[in-house]
Amino acid sequence: MIAGGDRPADTDQGDRQPWEIHLTVDAAADAATLLASASGLTKTRVKQVMQRGAVWWQQGDQVRRLRRAKRQVAAGEQLHLYYDARVLAMEPQAAILIADEGSYSVWNKPAGMLSQGSKWGDYATLTRYAEQHLTPERNAFLVHRLDRDARGLMVVAHTKSSARELSRQFQHREVTKIYRAQVSGRVPENSQSIELTEPLDGKPAQSQVTLLGYDQTLDCSWVSVNILTGRKHQVRRHLAGAGWPIMGDRRYGESRPEQTAGVDSEPPGLQLVAAELTLTDPQSAELRHYQLPADRVFHTK
Repeated sequence: MIAGGDRPADTDQGDRQPWEIHLTVDAAADAATLLASASGLTKTRVKQVMQRGAVWWQQGDQVRRLRRAKRQVAAGEQLHLYYDARVLAMEPQAAILIADEGSYSVWNKPAGMLSQGSKWGDYATLTRYAEQHLTPERNAFLVHRLDRDARGLMVVAHTKSSARELSRQFQHREVTKIYRAQVSGRVPENSQSIELTEPLDGKPAQSQVTLLGYDQTLDCSWVSVNILTGRKHQVRRHLAGAGWPIMGDRRYGESRPEQTAGVDSEPPGLQLVAAELTLTDPQSAELRHYQLPADRVFHTK
């Protein structure tokens, strides 16, 4: 049966609002056939949706993603399909492997790629990309996040023990995270870092901002930001609150693509890069430092 509404119409057209189907299986059959019949999608489209991580298989209290179209599902088990055309159509650029340390890896995440998936799919996420592109293949566990529109260094764990330890390091602020940003306006020169301490969401937040360069013609500055806390959108909110919104930030600042286009090799979009990471290797306990190559970070004037 279908829970939560009637069978959607014209769903292959991809122009509907997000919808979902919850199917309790009456008689054993393969998952793709059951979902095609229940949803109105073609079997080919169901297979695509499954591969993109938007189908879930429930056995009792256990729920997991289902990607195998020919998986036999028994009577009494449940299938859940979550259809969002915008999520399923996402095609981000490829991530670049910076270092493979075995129990974890470090990547240069492109703008537009998500940090993690949701019930609507995981195809356009760094964790799924890592699972598909590492040799040998390994599970991938999220230990921290980077805004979808930002790009730069992200760490992905490949064992549960490494995931626990790396998550602990991020939560306890033991990881040094340094960003580069192109901002609107002139950031004052200072022999020391400028401290931004405006609380965010009712919690203490601290960012250290250092001027790297200024372009008078474009009236923009390049800055380095070391965040000592990990609040949501901290870099973007702190810089915007100080009067230096990140260029291309449509949520917290102003979008000025005509100026962004003046930066060598930088397309329009959020001009924020996670440029450096320093952490402790969860297996060897050695300090590790990772930094994007100079040609993958903004050029200062």
